[in-house]
Amino acid sequence: MEWYFSLGLAIALLMGLFALGIPVFAAFLTINVLGTLWLMGTAGFGMFANSVYDSMTSETLTTIALFVLMGELLFRSGSIDVIFDSLDALMGRMKGRLYFFVVALSTLFGALSGSALAVTAMLSRSALPTMQERGYDDRLSIGLILGGASLAPIIPPSLLVIIIGSMVDVSIARLLIAGILPGILLAALFILYVKVRITMDPRRAPPVDESGGGTAREKRHAVINMLPFTIIIFAVLGLILLGIATPSESAATGVLGSLVVAAYYRKFSFKMAGEAVMSSLKVSTMIILILACSKLFSQLLSFTGATSGLVSSVTGLDLDPVWMLLILMLIPLIACMFIDQIAFMMVVIPIYAPLVKLYGFDPVWFWTLFLINISVGSLTPPFGYNLFAVKGAAPATPMQTIYAAAWPIVICFLFAMLMLYWAPWLTTFLPSLI
Repeated sequence: MEWYFSLGLAIALLMGLFALGIPVFAAFLTINVLGTLWLMGTAGFGMFANSVYDSMTSETLTTIALFVLMGELLFRSGSIDVIFDSLDALMGRMKGRLYFFVVALSTLFGALSGSALAVTAMLSRSALPTMQERGYDDRLSIGLILGGASLAPIIPPSLLVIIIGSMVDVSIARLLIAGILPGILLAALFILYVKVRITMDPRRAPPVDESGGGTAREKRHAVINMLPFTIIIFAVLGLILLGIATPSESAATGVLGSLVVAAYYRKFSFKMAGEAVMSSLKVSTMIILILACSKLFSQLLSFTGATSGLVSSVTGLDLDPVWMLLILMLIPLIACMFIDQIAFMMVVIPIYAPLVKLYGFDPVWFWTLFLINISVGSLTPPFGYNLFAVKGAAPATPMQTIYAAAWPIVICFLFAMLMLYWAPWLTTFLPSLI
């Protein structure tokens, strides 16, 4: 059978199973079992078992479980409330204060949780009603919530980065660090966008937001309260940058730092820790199961000749690298409007990886652009699923308003991607220091 028929059939079956609402790991497992029986018969299940065992026992995947546990500890201990109150005091009383507050908060929460969907829903339930009550513009408020939350896959620690690093031959540490400057760039673009909008139309924000803010003494107290979180930042990023720890080791020290911070704020309890462990076990197990099944899927693609056939076909097209990059970026932009990010990654990464090598793209730069792109897809109207997270958390908000709020943020993301294309050092500078 021709390789393109095998590849097309496998992807069509996967998309069909996803459309039926079957869990991602179950969809991959179904395809893997059918593919093994079809290609090798029952004798192929020895390879099947070995592949799953190798994936499940990979030391790299412990990073995923540890980062999930770190986020669970911070949220369940209530330590995150300290950040909320401290940022509120530091913002001061200024025009459009809550706009900037939401950018800072969603960026921070996104980095700590790693889930754009979770942060979007959380802030839409908590921050958005407050902003509406105080006279803030709905479109600007929703747009900033969507934009800040969508930085979650980009800013370290990012679970999606670890998944990519475990599937392709790229340093996870370099990929994690690569997201810092692009994340800061995007947050700065969001702030610039708000400043321009409220300068052009002052009615989009209350004249001065008198509720909240803080005196000089309260601001000093807020800074002191946030200092313990530098333990976690140093444990996760500092140790990697200094070359002292691997991502797995830094994730472990991040968990320890989370426990220390929770204890410092007197929010630690064994009940809370037990709940965090059980919740992180469920999430981590699901992700690792998906990775194990997707690895076998990529092996089956290689066995059928689909991977080598695709590379040979693309080579024959003799496309300019710029056009190939555009095609590779356009696919996730469209697909992630409909498909879960992890599910999409599991399908395309085995296909993209040989093309990245073939065209000589810097892998750290390419996969960082890829992460930004799937973030854009998840908030692009009309089908980006983060948009429906806002609608679910704020049902009174019309979808037309949510769509209108999302488009300027999408433009900010696309502009940032252009900047990263023309100035790749923004992505590669920090990783080069490792």
